Amino acid sequence: MWSRRSEAEVSGASTRPRALAAVALAAIALAACGAAPVAVEPAPSATVVATHLSSKEGIALESACVASGTERCFDAVDDNCNGVIDEGCGIGTGLLQFTLAWGDSPADVDLIVTEPKGMKVYQGNRSSRSGLRLDRDCPGESGCHGQNIENIFLESGDPPRGRYTLEVKLTDLNNAETPVKVRLGARVGGQVFSAKLELLPGSTTDKKTFTFDI
Repeated sequence: MWSRRSEAEVSGASTRPRALAAVALAAIALAACGAAPVAVEPAPSATVVATHLSSKEGIALESACVASGTERCFDAVDDNCNGVIDEGCGIGTGLLQFTLAWGDSPADVDLIVTEPKGMKVYQGNRSSRSGLRLDRDCPGESGCHGQNIENIFLESGDPPRGRYTLEVKLTDLNNAETPVKVRLGARVGGQVFSAKLELLPGSTTDKKTFTFDI
């Protein structure tokens, strides 16, 4: 059944096109003046949470931080409990961040992250299509400050869903004392995990493997 609209409704309907036109003209005027649009980083499509955490070697990942008050650089620990590992130290962080630190030992230790579709990010392939990137591979790069650290993080966007694998591998002992003691820190969304590892050359203990799902 047809109904009769009030004068206010008719008036509002007639002025709406003029209002839209005014907004369009204002946008054109701003563009002509050289005003740049503001880029907005898209929010994650869903909450990023790690599930089904496991270690092939049975190593426990601690879901905790150390409330020391200030963040210390190159220790792979969330020292100030703000959900970010080693912030302010010149390394990248994002919704995913995986960091290795092993003090001043001369040993060469590698971090390898395998995405759900099988692509690996490591020293030989420093970035992936999804946005994971290796931004620090010490020693051997500038900015290491005499410390040993590897850092892989998600630069932007929402991480792919599925199973991730983290591998911590002793590549070269370089006459270092054994076992080589390594700290692994991992950030997944708002969760931060940590584990202390000991690596020995020439045995099955020279690599530690962790898996989790998003």
